[in-house]
Amino acid sequence: MNEKLLQYLWNFKIFKNFDFKDVEGNELEILHFGKWNFDSGPDFLLGKIKTKNLVLVGNIELHIKSSDWIFHQHSGNPEFENLILHAVFINDMEIAELKEKNIPTLELKKYIDDTLLWKYESMLKETQFIACESIFEAKKIPVNFREESMLKKLDEKSIEIEESLRLNQNNYEAVLFQNLAYAFGLKVNAPIFKQMAESLDFITVNKIRQNLTQLEALFFGMSDWLKTPEDEQMKIWKREFDFLNTKFNLPDLRFNPKFSKLRPPNFPTIRLSQFASLYHLNQNLFSQLISAKKIAHIYQIFENVKASAYWKKRFNFGKTSAIESEKAITKDFVELVLINAILPIKYTYHKNSDENISDEILDFYRNISPEKNMVIEGWKSLKVPVESALESQALLFHHKNYCQKKNCLNCGIGLQLLKK
Repeated sequence: MNEKLLQYLWNFKIFKNFDFKDVEGNELEILHFGKWNFDSGPDFLLGKIKTKNLVLVGNIELHIKSSDWIFHQHSGNPEFENLILHAVFINDMEIAELKEKNIPTLELKKYIDDTLLWKYESMLKETQFIACESIFEAKKIPVNFREESMLKKLDEKSIEIEESLRLNQNNYEAVLFQNLAYAFGLKVNAPIFKQMAESLDFITVNKIRQNLTQLEALFFGMSDWLKTPEDEQMKIWKREFDFLNTKFNLPDLRFNPKFSKLRPPNFPTIRLSQFASLYHLNQNLFSQLISAKKIAHIYQIFENVKASAYWKKRFNFGKTSAIESEKAITKDFVELVLINAILPIKYTYHKNSDENISDEILDFYRNISPEKNMVIEGWKSLKVPVESALESQALLFHHKNYCQKKNCLNCGIGLQLLKK
């Protein structure tokens, strides 16, 4: 038994029976097993249980042994504050912290069939990247597969953007701001940055964008980083944020971007300073991006974007580094922002008025480097050429919507492979 397998069994509800009782003998009903979380924090989010005639909603953590709670250093971690259940394969010790908070522990060993353990371990060892891997031939990929998949993905993204437009009174600039924030957050902080952007009235951002200090103060204050200033610059930002808070009646919500699993150049401090720089340097950012016909024009917009002078010797507040460097935006990062924010909005804005927009957007993708991740490496191992973002985006979309769902009969590649 390993933790990945235990999570698998929990996610797919593979148990001998569901007459669960916690380690104290109390009946425990799992109303919702939660959503599998592949990021930091609890293994399953937004679960729902019933215990002692109470219905609880929150997160669920799984371990092989209950003592792993201590071994994994979860005690005191704020990400585990909203926990409602500790599910373990073997309960080898009582966790005082959880007992004090009345968080039940469920031992799963007796609910799991031993023969199923062997079967599922064998299946996991034999798991293929895609279902048709053993008969896959790259030459069977249909003509125009990349273009058709890419346009499907853009149409799917366009639906999300149109919903955001509806919520923002058709304000494209506000929606661009929110989507750029998402892109600047990268995988770890994307949802947090976007939530923060959505909580702000874009009119406020527009009014202060000529003042870089105020823009940074706004983002840093909303991130809850200015409570106890550690140096003079932080005091200035705090003073400006307090002023903005009073003047614009900012929302009471505060956000806590993550630093874990990030290299220093991707720290949220640096990315938010760069985000402020982008809006400070480009007072008509939306019109510039929407009207750009060549990818070189967009690179020029980001050319001078960098974190402010305070960050030359820092990656976090107060802590100085021996090495001084400009925290400028790299070409690779601009391409990620293009893929995840700019091009989908550009497509949505023009799709009903410019009959050539599809070809134009596809050309943008052809001139962007492909992403590097495990899914793309899987396709490369099958000898599929991936030379641009057009290929990588199309393959990522196809893998998510067809391969992972084993939707082979509706897959153009699958149909080609099944032909004699």
